[in-house]
Amino acid sequence: MNTYLILIIFAYLAVVTFGYWLDYINLSNLKKYGSIIPPEFEGKIDQELLTKTRNYTVEKTQFGFISSIFDNIILLLFLFGGILNIYNSWIASMQMHFILSGLAFFLLLTYAQTMISTPFSLYSTFKIEKKYGFNTMTMKLWIIDFIKSLALSTVLMGILLSIGLLIIQKSPELWWFWAWCFFFAFTIFMMYISPYVLEPLFNKFTPIEDEAFVNDIKNLMQKAGIKVNRVFKMDASKRTKHTNAYFSGIGKVKRIVLFDTLLEKLDKDEILSVLAHEAGHWKKKHLLKMLAVTEVIALAVTFIAFKATQNDSLIKLFNITESTFFAKIIIFSFILSIVSFPFSPIFNWFSRRHEKDADRFSYKLTGNPEGMISSLVKLSKDNLSNLHPHPLYALFHYSHPPVLQRIKQIRDMLK
Repeated sequence: MNTYLILIIFAYLAVVTFGYWLDYINLSNLKKYGSIIPPEFEGKIDQELLTKTRNYTVEKTQFGFISSIFDNIILLLFLFGGILNIYNSWIASMQMHFILSGLAFFLLLTYAQTMISTPFSLYSTFKIEKKYGFNTMTMKLWIIDFIKSLALSTVLMGILLSIGLLIIQKSPELWWFWAWCFFFAFTIFMMYISPYVLEPLFNKFTPIEDEAFVNDIKNLMQKAGIKVNRVFKMDASKRTKHTNAYFSGIGKVKRIVLFDTLLEKLDKDEILSVLAHEAGHWKKKHLLKMLAVTEVIALAVTFIAFKATQNDSLIKLFNITESTFFAKIIIFSFILSIVSFPFSPIFNWFSRRHEKDADRFSYKLTGNPEGMISSLVKLSKDNLSNLHPHPLYALFHYSHPPVLQRIKQIRDMLK
């Protein structure tokens, strides 16, 4: 076996093993401190709920470990057990047009991956989430969502692949740049139409009827310099009891969406604090900053992919008999997943920094830091969030500061 291939396999196994070790130390930390009620939660959580929270984290982690083992075995068999070679040769033997070959290659892989992951998704939704009181979805709704998602992903992937492959065919030397331009434009376009076209396919959005509360929200947003068009309630409760709130829209006019579960669990001052936090993300241009960073990285990755697919080095390295662009992209993506893993803490650090800035904006806008703290406590309780994650685990997996750290940061801002 080629030395470079051995190094790639070793690096992949090292990344996977490190991920499992992070899970282990996180559960060990939970076992050590999980029965301790933090001062911020005293009088607001009891040992019974704390035990339930701990069990939820343990069960999700253990199930994630099992599903991950299965996924990794399938991936290794696909790449190194000859399945990719057989599949690639089968597609090549059809001698279809370049674009049709690409559509068949990637869409069939997507369908196969979906079928493999479906049993795990069902167990997670109807066993674990149901057991801990989160899942409210019926099997009928799950099937409807599954069909809609599969159809939507087929349409979107079909558009992206067709145009992307056409660009590659028509501009073999500069496809990396033109493809990046197209994907960037498509991303912006989807951000525009998603609230009006895609999201209503899965959820019902109705204007909040409490006019006084809506006026309070609009006045708060006006104070922040944000023009809000409408405030909607989303029927999240037909699927889950988890909570959320978000802004949608690009440009000067925004719309606010509140999960109906959030409206049930938080009082008005707490909801205003949560929305002020979201307003902070908009005013600080966090979305645009992250989008800019992501697109710069995407441009670099696209250029590297162009260089990596110019010759047959990847094909020979993985012992693929038929040299196709599609097989090269699969191999490149696999190697990229290994190389990108160590950068996870950097992206999470930026995200956590943005969350801290948004929390600061929230308490300055509302003048009510206790409202934000109270909402964090309630949301953590209701979502059974792990109150004692291991710091190293959080470094790699948390895009938001752990709740105790977040509350401490807010209190430190007041000093």
